[in-house]
Amino acid sequence: MCGILAILGSSEDSSQLRSKTLKLSKKLRHRGPDWNGIYLHRPQGSHPIVNVLAHERLAIVDLENGAQPLTDKTKNVYLCVNGEIYNHKALRSDLNYEFITNSDCECIIPLYLKYGDTAFMNHLDGMFAFLLYDCSRGSYLAARDAIGICPMYIGWHHDGSTRFASEMKALEDCSLIEEFPPGHYWSSSARKFERWFNAVWLDEGYLPTNMVDYGQLRDKLTASVVKRFMADVPFGVLLSGGLDSSIIAAIAARHRKTIVQKNHGYATENILTFSIGLEGSPDLVWAKKVAEFIGSRHYSFKFSIEEGLDALHDVIHHIETYDVTTVRASTPMFLMARRIKAMGIKVVLSGEGSDEVFGGYLYFHKAPSAEDFHRELVRKVKALSKYDCLRANKATAAWGVEARVPFLDKEFLDVVMTIDAQHKMIKPGERMEKFILRKAFDCKENPYLPDEVLWRQKEQFSDGVGYSWIDSLKEHANRTISDQQFEMAPIIYSYNTPATKEAYLYRTIFDSIFHGGSCARTVPSGASIACSSSVALQWDPNWSQIADPSGRAVGDIHHSTK
Repeated sequence: MCGILAILGSSEDSSQLRSKTLKLSKKLRHRGPDWNGIYLHRPQGSHPIVNVLAHERLAIVDLENGAQPLTDKTKNVYLCVNGEIYNHKALRSDLNYEFITNSDCECIIPLYLKYGDTAFMNHLDGMFAFLLYDCSRGSYLAARDAIGICPMYIGWHHDGSTRFASEMKALEDCSLIEEFPPGHYWSSSARKFERWFNAVWLDEGYLPTNMVDYGQLRDKLTASVVKRFMADVPFGVLLSGGLDSSIIAAIAARHRKTIVQKNHGYATENILTFSIGLEGSPDLVWAKKVAEFIGSRHYSFKFSIEEGLDALHDVIHHIETYDVTTVRASTPMFLMARRIKAMGIKVVLSGEGSDEVFGGYLYFHKAPSAEDFHRELVRKVKALSKYDCLRANKATAAWGVEARVPFLDKEFLDVVMTIDAQHKMIKPGERMEKFILRKAFDCKENPYLPDEVLWRQKEQFSDGVGYSWIDSLKEHANRTISDQQFEMAPIIYSYNTPATKEAYLYRTIFDSIFHGGSCARTVPSGASIACSSSVALQWDPNWSQIADPSGRAVGDIHHSTK
């Protein structure tokens, strides 16, 4: 996972701007510790305008020649990308273009040259955030992937420039900062966000009617996992022992065995899996069971409460949010990524997105209708860039590790999000949450997972690493934040006022790192209830009294189904 920074249309002296750009780009070096590059262009004309592109590289594909910014033979088009283009080989074969590198990202340049500003993003299959600068036209184009797996922010500076970066910390001196919305692009000509990703299921008036095809579900998710094997470096799978990560690990293990058979066992080994938790935590127990069943080479990492608390400042610095559930879950993931990096692993597969597309959160038990169920799924998917995608990307990128998320593959989404939500709804005693996903991988003759894992109820990630983790965070916040401080919360924080001392603690840490109100506003408001959804309050008004955003707070469901 790389880091990009672009400063477009600056009136500052070019030599000074280059020096400043290098300093700002260095703030992203954790994302790409392998190499860095910079390109500066000053168009001819009377106005002293300067454009700069900077890149911090995490080398995964084409380790020798894939350094960025990338350019074409004429050196008219320059490109900085954070991401992976999984269909780059197919695109290369279809494009009449002389490629300079074997980088998966280089195909963006000929696609732009062939299709122009607005048409080529739909040809890309992958996760990405990029900035493309056309010297001959003096124009630029920025775009972000469909779901927002790769982070990107836009900022406006008093020197007249528009700036783009993988993380807010590289935009620290901007007057205004916003999240770059997923599935959109920004061009120098229009100077506004325009949507390029227009899947039918995103339409507010659309209601899915497709029947469930369990074989298709299984095949599409398998294809999604397999395409994410694209790497020239060692990689593994994050395995919590829950349903989602276990299915991804099982598919990966099967594919690795297929590779072994094709190569007659030469230069191959079992897939690597990783888990983390407090001593005796559920995740460590269940992950070990899954690893033994699928035959992975498994590593269990333990952390202590003290280590988790000590890491809070660094975690918030890297994930750039004060959302309570995100901080809780990011901390063990952040600690695990450090251990994984120390083992020489650069890429991991992760299970984010499944709960959003199948309705895995426990409050979905209360959905009053299929229509309500589907609309809430769409809302959750649209918000992933602010929550689970943000966590998975930034908590791992903090240590130069790239997380890939098969459940958010575009082709897989087009299948699962067009299934009639009647089939996804939960019916106590008949269908539990994520029933159709479980059923798709319930293969009795050649099981992917043990039944006790396949049909196990969802565990909240923050709970799975150890039930005392959340309780310890609350106790720490109660010791750190006085009653007098907390009483001032509505005055000090008029936007997104903290509802608990824990939320107040995270907000104070965030504000000590990220100055200016626009940074705080990149974190959505209204996320202080158990299901993080005002819509769901209509399903059960009693949830309006809940301040703890953990899924365990939905007590009438969580405890009765354990």
